[in-house]
Amino acid sequence: MAERIETVELRGALLRLRRASGLPVVFGGLLQEGRTMRIAELSGAVTPALRGLAVSTGSGLGGKCLALSRPCAVTDYRSARHITHEYDGPVAAEGLRAVIAVPVIVRRTVRGVLYGALRDALPIGERVFDAAVAAARDVEQALAVREEVRDLLAPPPPVPSREQVRQAHGELRGLLPRVTDPDLRARLLAVCGRLESAAGAPPGPPSVTLTPRETDVLAAVASGATNAAAARRLGLSPETVKGYLRSAMRKLGAHTRLEAVVAARRAGILP
Repeated sequence: MAERIETVELRGALLRLRRASGLPVVFGGLLQEGRTMRIAELSGAVTPALRGLAVSTGSGLGGKCLALSRPCAVTDYRSARHITHEYDGPVAAEGLRAVIAVPVIVRRTVRGVLYGALRDALPIGERVFDAAVAAARDVEQALAVREEVRDLLAPPPPVPSREQVRQAHGELRGLLPRVTDPDLRARLLAVCGRLESAAGAPPGPPSVTLTPRETDVLAAVASGATNAAAARRLGLSPETVKGYLRSAMRKLGAHTRLEAVVAARRAGILP
């Protein structure tokens, strides 16, 4: 299932790259094991020459990108002096000349490469470069979110402490705004509910109603996050976080951050 989801994310990013850049050919792949990446997705190709091609770290343009963990480009692949030429055959069969390769980096580890190519020996412009980097960042974020969800949904320790439960709850609430998949979001909300029950939150509906964002901010505060840290976690500005916090405090009748957290726990909003 995970491999299928990664493939969908990669395919979507490549299609967005092709539309945004106007490149006639885009392709890419993710590292499956060791130091080898296999080209799994192509858009605009007219031959099967590149499909399934195994790219090793350090070999060719993509291998150089893997090794250096940064974007690399050539104006004319066949005559480029700063790359090795193990893949000249497949590249020539597809008729590619100018090529850009951008790494997909998750948790400081290169996980794959996205390519864009022209069939003419022309410089890669800034617009194309920016579009390729943006597409790689889309894949990075999608993979990072799914890996964080996988880690957070992993079986907890046999007897977690109440504080550990509250910490996990805060991390999950911080992750929710970044999840667009409705099924995955529903699963995370269900896990939050189980954590609230495990920490002894009062049964039944809460006595105070907070918005999802107010709850997210309070959960971050309860985990010990500062306003700045909560803002980074939730993808908000510090001022917006302060606004949600003030609103939650007013609804809970609290005068301090600590009072708000305690009141939210008593109301069954936080574990």
